[in-house]
Amino acid sequence: MASLGVNPSRTPQGTGPGAASSGFSSPAPVPGPREAEEEEVEEEEELAEIHLCVLWNSGYMGIAYYDTSDSTIHFMPDAPDHESLKLLQRVLDEINPQSVVTSAKQDENMTRFLGKLASQEHRQPKRPEIVFLPSVDFGLEISKQRLLSGNYSFIPDSMTATEKILFLSSIIPFDCLLTPPGLRLTPVPLLIPSQVRALGGLLKFLGRRRIGVELEDCNVSVPILGFKKFMLTHLVNIDQDTYSVLQIFKSESHPSAYKVASGLKEGLSLFGILNRCRCKWGEKLLTVYGALGLRDACRSLPQSIQLFRDIAQEFSDDLHHIASLIGKVVDFEGSLAENRFTVLPNIDPEIDEKKRRLMGLPSFLTEVARKELENLDSRIPSCSVIYIPLIGFLLSIPRLPFMVEASDFEINGLDFMFLSEEKLHYRSARTKELDALLGDLHCEIRDQETLLMYQLQCQVLARAAVLTQVLDLASRLDVLLALASAARDYGYSRPRYSPQVLGVRIQNGRHPLMELCARTFVPNSTECGGDKGRVKVITGPNSSGKSIYLKQVGLITFMALVGSFVPAEEAEIGAVDAIFTRIHSCESISLGLSTFMIDLNQQVAKAVNNATAQSLVLIDEFGKGTNTVDGLALLAAVLRHWLARGPTCPHIFVATNFLSLVQLQLLPQGPLVQYLTMETCEDGNDLVFFYQVSDLIRSGKPIKPVKDLLKKNQMENCQTLVDKFMKLDLEDPNLDLNVFMSQEVLPAATSIL
Repeated sequence: MASLGVNPSRTPQGTGPGAASSGFSSPAPVPGPREAEEEEVEEEEELAEIHLCVLWNSGYMGIAYYDTSDSTIHFMPDAPDHESLKLLQRVLDEINPQSVVTSAKQDENMTRFLGKLASQEHRQPKRPEIVFLPSVDFGLEISKQRLLSGNYSFIPDSMTATEKILFLSSIIPFDCLLTPPGLRLTPVPLLIPSQVRALGGLLKFLGRRRIGVELEDCNVSVPILGFKKFMLTHLVNIDQDTYSVLQIFKSESHPSAYKVASGLKEGLSLFGILNRCRCKWGEKLLTVYGALGLRDACRSLPQSIQLFRDIAQEFSDDLHHIASLIGKVVDFEGSLAENRFTVLPNIDPEIDEKKRRLMGLPSFLTEVARKELENLDSRIPSCSVIYIPLIGFLLSIPRLPFMVEASDFEINGLDFMFLSEEKLHYRSARTKELDALLGDLHCEIRDQETLLMYQLQCQVLARAAVLTQVLDLASRLDVLLALASAARDYGYSRPRYSPQVLGVRIQNGRHPLMELCARTFVPNSTECGGDKGRVKVITGPNSSGKSIYLKQVGLITFMALVGSFVPAEEAEIGAVDAIFTRIHSCESISLGLSTFMIDLNQQVAKAVNNATAQSLVLIDEFGKGTNTVDGLALLAAVLRHWLARGPTCPHIFVATNFLSLVQLQLLPQGPLVQYLTMETCEDGNDLVFFYQVSDLIRSGKPIKPVKDLLKKNQMENCQTLVDKFMKLDLEDPNLDLNVFMSQEVLPAATSIL
């Protein structure tokens, strides 16, 4: 194990009982009980140590640390971090670890960062020790086994191995699906999870250093009293299940089995309807000339907007120099035609001369072929001289009928090379002279142009800082323009973000995807938090819109958090630190678990263990995967667990068909709970859905049909139909009554009936 830096030793704050002293002093006052208790607490805080393990892989950070004050391991879900590792710096500033553990096999950015960290002699209050472990200690499978085989005092000894695995997987997401940051709508790549590997490396370090049990017997392990997830402030935790069920991202394979390898395409998703970006990060952002135009445009816009001001200031004259340099060297039309880098004329005289010789080859080779034909067998009707890169000049003649066997290909004075497309290729004395005289012009030109390309790259990279800034700022502007375009086309409104408000308020919200697919969509309002309660229990028949309502709340909240306008008349979103969902079951034979166990262990358990007072929890039909009594009991128990937290209860929306939850009053009464139902009414033998949410009487009495709303809608539709007939011009020669009846009257009559 190698290490960098110095492990600062702790200096005693006073002398011990047996320390020698000289001179005379008055006796120290005896501390009272409260003073002694405070001194004990201060001593414990002073002796507390934090040991952090970090891995950075493909731009994503995995972090875990051990706190000796409570013998707890804290872990952070994989999160993206910039090459400057700003996220890691925030973590270090917030928890101030005594040691930082990482893999000896690291990215150069991480190596540079840790080197600077180790050299900060004046870092306050202390400089951490940098510890490198072999990369094998951070293997994914060995890390999982290390976690599952640990001796944890909080796990009862009576648990079987399978039960222990289920219990730990409900706390630690072993799949470790990644969460992108709030301000970028980027599909989530499935990478090697760094979080589990960081936990495994931390356990290895704790066992090797024997933190806290240095003086104990070797059979005494480091105490671990629990695992807790931690999140930095101003970040929202969203797992892959939530991204999937809310259809924030949805990848679809190609319908043809033969084109599956061509990759995935984005299906109907929030990302799909909002992604109107014109450029790709790092690929097709802008030719720097366009960046100059963008700079000039932003300079004419209000400088009170930070992004406009940044673009106007950061897009310096270095861009003009880079644009001019590229424009003078690169032959863009030639590069596209040849699918490689080519330079313009008059850049390199040697390249120009070789290109002239190469361009004059066709007529020259025609003359050479005419002379070759004079010396060939009279039975050969024609020949040609061709040039093949890397091979050189060859004499090509058509294959004649008598040339059947390989021995028939032999011709005096010629060296047979190969047969291709019924043509024989030979080397002759003249083609060998051409090889010696002209050489491999094509490859020589390509090599020289590649050298020029490298020199141009060095010139451009000398100003790489401004290019990186251009990529970042222009991409941000592109994203904002895409969101603005979608908001204009879909009729979105600007939400209000109020960090001091604990809750969500939405006026006439709409589901951004469903409203594009359904013929009609009924808006719904939402109020959660404050005097409106924190737990919403929603009942109603199947197909009445409960699931859509839950997803709508989650999507509008997500859109507001990423800076987008939202599909609602008004929306006010408070501080939200996470969105948890239990809407669709992730069934898999390989897991060896029932649907209900997956729901309980992987989805609901995440919310129970990690949801805070600022979390949004969406639960749909939890408990229906098992028998009615057990499912109802578990649902009630989960909700009662949250309600027992009082004002720190998360914001919860629960859609359920368990009417007994209301009728038997299984939840404690109080202002935290509000019962809602989806409005319906009976029309003969048919059930009419209004797709609107209303208050449900706590006593469990049946909801009365809202006939007034149905009657009002019928009257409006009737009036619309009457207006269509009144505007009809029967004398119009172009009038087609059949078309009018099918396109105008029939849809209106259907909506009335």
